[in-house]
Amino acid sequence: MGSDNNAPSNQASDEQQQASAEAQARDEQEKALEDQNEGSEALDTKNLPSQAAAVHERLRIDGEKELERDTFALMWSAIAAGISMSASMMAKGVLHTHLPPDSGVSFLIENLGYTLGFIIVILARQQLFTENTVTAVLPAMSHPNLRNLICLLRLWGVVLLGNIVGAGLAAFTFLHLPMFTPEVSKSFVTIGEHVMENSAFEMFAKGIVAGWLIATLVWVMPSVEQAKVWIILIVTYFVAIGEFTHIIVGSSEVLYLVFDGKATWGDFLFHFGLPTLAGNIMGGTFIFALISHAQIRNDMDVQRQGKRGAWLYKQRVNGKRSK
Repeated sequence: MGSDNNAPSNQASDEQQQASAEAQARDEQEKALEDQNEGSEALDTKNLPSQAAAVHERLRIDGEKELERDTFALMWSAIAAGISMSASMMAKGVLHTHLPPDSGVSFLIENLGYTLGFIIVILARQQLFTENTVTAVLPAMSHPNLRNLICLLRLWGVVLLGNIVGAGLAAFTFLHLPMFTPEVSKSFVTIGEHVMENSAFEMFAKGIVAGWLIATLVWVMPSVEQAKVWIILIVTYFVAIGEFTHIIVGSSEVLYLVFDGKATWGDFLFHFGLPTLAGNIMGGTFIFALISHAQIRNDMDVQRQGKRGAWLYKQRVNGKRSK
């Protein structure tokens, strides 16, 4: 009788052991798959001719994904980014209001607020036009054809329009809803008027530097996984204190003036918008992305000849000639 009573408990114990063994086997299988995936990634990186080529490849793949995204998904993400970028104007205006006027230290502190919008947009993975002057351009440079060019222009057009719409919505809301004190609202006007003090050519020239710096930020991001916030803060802070013009942040600032009746739509479009946009594209695409791609293209061309690097290739060619 005693042995019959123990039979169910022994059976339950055996089932628990079997379940535990199956769970352990599944864990080991999952770990093996993870190790295999990590090994393949390391192998891919090892097969590339340089670390710069590895960064280029990651950004190119990201760019291809962006080019394939649905138009409406891009638009909503871009509008969200435009609204988020208005946080730069908001934070800078609030700090400007509460700091002593006409002080060099105040200038340095208030421009920390400029970085807020970039931190939000980049960490939230929202669509920002000046990021796409690098990421989305690399696939078109790697495979220059009509289809990729059309996809790039579609992405640029949708994201730029969405960013400006979002920035305009935020500026209109800041002006017409009782969100801020009159002093802060006055600071918004001061910030916008300071931007408009630049001539159209200065907008263009300063836009080149801003585009180049944001492109540099995008390029180094894959290498600084644990320090993204610091890199964003440092690079965009220098955009702020250098007073370099950025098409999306500046749109919030200038559109606030337009909605307040202190600037016209012609001022926004011809004095600020088009020159700054041209400068950002020049700095981000035609200077940074093009030169960076040319460097990687040379490395890849050498690798296709079966060599690991240009120096080794030249050494072997010279060796064969000497024989």
